[in-house]
Amino acid sequence: MSTIGLPNWAVDLKDVGAIYPYQGWEVPMAIAALVFWVLWHIWQLGHEGAELRSKSSAFDTEKAKRAVDRY
Repeated sequence: MSTIGLPNWAVDLKDVGAIYPYQGWEVPMAIAALVFWVLWHIWQLGHEGAELRSKSSAFDTEKAKRAVDRY
């Protein structure tokens, strides 16, 4: 079964053209990957910031100062 119309691969591939799937989608897929990467970083920074804020609100500064001064 041939999906590109060639009976066999014993030809010069420069005459065949692209032989991989989704040809012509390189630029849109690269742009989509870049957008996904940036959005993931924005989402990750937001969630890490929320976690750090929740942990820092439970932090007792006086207790920490006493522990540092003790040593």
